[in-house]
Amino acid sequence: QVQLVESGGGLVQTGGSPRLSCAASGRTFSLYAMGWFRQAPGKDREFVAGISWTGDITNYADSMKGRFTISRDNAKNTVYLQMNSLKPEDTAVYYCSLNRGAYPKTDSYAYWGQGTQVTVSS
Repeated sequence: QVQLVESGGGLVQTGGSPRLSCAASGRTFSLYAMGWFRQAPGKDREFVAGISWTGDITNYADSMKGRFTISRDNAKNTVYLQMNSLKPEDTAVYYCSLNRGAYPKTDSYAYWGQGTQVTVSS
């Protein structure tokens, strides 16, 4: 059974740079793409970033390009999301997700963590 556990969220000031982590278990982590999504209050869940099984291919939502960086450490079964220059509109629950395949196709995410809240104060 796949288990994804996010950490690193909390209250952050505008302009802050927290790093989220997601520890995976229950499947051979290194074979699958991973991604991050977020859901703000009253809004649909949206894609943030994805990374391929080797880490050499990444993709981002346009609004996150240049501010967020996704990375992974297959030896630790962990994926990270470095967030920089946070704005109040980045406030959301951030979810880690495991893809069905090796490449970060946005319509192929199948497993989800419980999420971690990030609140950006103005």
